[in-house]
Amino acid sequence: MSNILIIKHGSLGDIAQASGAIQDISENHKNDQIYLLTTKPYVDLFAKNPFIHEVILDKRLPRYNLIYLYFLMRELKKRKFSKVFDLQNSSRTNFYKNILFPKADKTVWSSSITTLPLDKNKDEFDKISVLERFDYQLKESNLNTSCTLRPDFSWASKDISEIKRFYKLDKYILLFPFCSPHLKIKKWPNYNKLIKLIIDRYADKFKIVTAPGPSEINDAKNINAITLLDNEKALDVSKLTSLIKESSFVIANDTGPAHIAAHTGTKGLTLFGKHTTAYKVSIERENFKAIEVTDLNNLSAEKVFERLVNLL
Repeated sequence: MSNILIIKHGSLGDIAQASGAIQDISENHKNDQIYLLTTKPYVDLFAKNPFIHEVILDKRLPRYNLIYLYFLMRELKKRKFSKVFDLQNSSRTNFYKNILFPKADKTVWSSSITTLPLDKNKDEFDKISVLERFDYQLKESNLNTSCTLRPDFSWASKDISEIKRFYKLDKYILLFPFCSPHLKIKKWPNYNKLIKLIIDRYADKFKIVTAPGPSEINDAKNINAITLLDNEKALDVSKLTSLIKESSFVIANDTGPAHIAAHTGTKGLTLFGKHTTAYKVSIERENFKAIEVTDLNNLSAEKVFERLVNLL
């Protein structure tokens, strides 16, 4: 039995996307112990993942913090990992490789760099979709892949019956009108107009709800929807996943909750401006689709509502 390390730091959408790759790594190493290196927001979440035996915390302190770096590298070295699957594929994780396995090829350290196609440079390779990159990386590492292109994030969910009873939720449409303050280009401004169209069409058939993150609770006051909280706090990832999975429909900006919806089989729509494409982030699924426009400010509520009606 060997020890295998997977590295995946985040963000939330990235975690959802990597679920299939993590499952495939585990399925190909049934007789080995699977460890995962991740950041603080996802330690408790990954502890629930059935394909991981143990989670290791990476605080991701600055690289010049030599004391922290020493102890982290010591922690990793003592596990005597026979293989590492770098699903983060960042400059930081490549830095870790240069410390832990400086001369390793793809047989020991699997990353987008060590498995890079001979006819492509990394910039070209990064233009293909996230899931296709994972799939190529794992296949080049001699793994059979059956889940990488079809990740299932349902493992993250937990019971929310108490929350649903408190808010008297049965059928509901879930909106995620938020985004990071530094990524306002992702934010669609017409959610309240859309809410009015939904209510005019469906009356009381669906409740309109939103589930803000910790920094979005005040912003939720500007949305004409029920704000779902758990004891006055934002839902944790597991409860949020269940809320998404059990909804009738999700409409979201290109954020973490949209990726959760995509990879739990939920019906819904995500709205893209020019910041990236639905293809590159691998978000369109059988039940979850995207509207892509040049400028989200010019995307009408009527167009989004028309797609909602057709998909719902």
